[in-house]
Amino acid sequence: MLGLIISLIVIGLIAGALARLIVPGRQSMSIPMTILLGIIGSFVGGFIGYLIFHNGNGFLQPAGIIGSIIGAIIVLLIYTRVRARGARA
Repeated sequence: MLGLIISLIVIGLIAGALARLIVPGRQSMSIPMTILLGIIGSFVGGFIGYLIFHNGNGFLQPAGIIGSIIGAIIVLLIYTRVRARGARA
């Protein structure tokens, strides 16, 4: 169980950092928020993988590094759009 938590944190940090490098613009996020972005992105990537390939143990599962990066990019794009919309209001 501890290994799963540590791997989620490490993969989350890598995926979140790469997503922040890929998505243009400034994202004012701390390191814990970057890790959280990567972890959420991992589950989003796992969900998308389940929808496309229909294999795995369920629709809510962590993805590999590529799926985590893709999921983190999607989550970051949604986050920046919602945050920009809230700033204009």
